[in-house]
Amino acid sequence: MEITVMKSKLHCVTVTQAELDYIGSVTIDEDLMDAANFIENEQVHILNKNNGERFITYVIKGERGSGVICLNGPAALRVKLADVVIIISYANMDFEKAKTFHPWVVFPDTKTNKLK
Repeated sequence: MEITVMKSKLHCVTVTQAELDYIGSVTIDEDLMDAANFIENEQVHILNKNNGERFITYVIKGERGSGVICLNGPAALRVKLADVVIIISYANMDFEKAKTFHPWVVFPDTKTNKLK
């Protein structure tokens, strides 16, 4: 049996941009992507702590070291600049393996989106 478990999480990053006129996705600083073990085009869930919105999109690489968290396309309508969001990805795995799996959980500086 397989189950779905949390694979990676960026806990509490600040939205730095929102670009409605874009095809969609969330742009994430490549340093943050590496730390959370996200890859480009990976599906992620975005949870907005400021307004309770939850939605699904995919990751694109942002400039390394920039601290960018940019919601693009329709997702831009679900955030405001400076909102704090949680970004989570999930993976399917064998039930027994899931019992010992340890997800990547990253707690960046919320003011700068830089790694502590």
